[in-house]
Amino acid sequence: MSAPLKLVIFDVDGTLVDSQAHIVAAMAAAFEGARMAAPGRDETLSIVGLSLPVAIARLVPDLDAATQARIVEGYRDAFARLRLENGAALSPLYPGAGAVLEALTGQADVLLGIATGKSRRGMAHLMEVHGLGRFFQTVQVADDHPSKPHPSMIAACLKETGVDTEHAVILGDTVFDMEMARNAGIRALGVDWGYHPREHLLAAGAAEVLGGFDEVGAALQRIWAET
Repeated sequence: MSAPLKLVIFDVDGTLVDSQAHIVAAMAAAFEGARMAAPGRDETLSIVGLSLPVAIARLVPDLDAATQARIVEGYRDAFARLRLENGAALSPLYPGAGAVLEALTGQADVLLGIATGKSRRGMAHLMEVHGLGRFFQTVQVADDHPSKPHPSMIAACLKETGVDTEHAVILGDTVFDMEMARNAGIRALGVDWGYHPREHLLAAGAAEVLGGFDEVGAALQRIWAET
């Protein structure tokens, strides 16, 4: 009897890609364009993973909807400009990420997916500059789904790959990823090199919190051994 198909879903910002410099710079430009003081670095990074309109609303909940929308558009424009000016320099892959993607792709019973708060345009750029397209069988972006922690992205990944919930795992760096996994009925692994603290990830339901990509393979085996 053949082994069941397994699915590893990756968050992007703070998990696969170290995009903090890009995000903080774009947020500063967006608030400057609205003639407002930008939030601090930690405050900005705390909302990474949410879809952009939801993230801005959380940062400045007292602003009217029109001003929030102007900041959203300012962020998108600044992010795109910085991307054109810097290429992949502002959003490098984390050390070891490429090797793990290669290793998992080499396993016949493992499929890979993406669930990200990035836009389709932003994700397509990362796919191109880092050569990621060949790794992933399903890619879900903010354009097509409610914001995390809604389980819609994971549900779409499962539907497109035909993998059962018990054989799916997500890797993410935020509580939004952990909560999304719980809402979708799959397991989650946290990573401590991203934007939310280890203790918050554990409290939100992470089975483990990993300290480096070299720990991913063994952690997945431990989870799948339980199914």
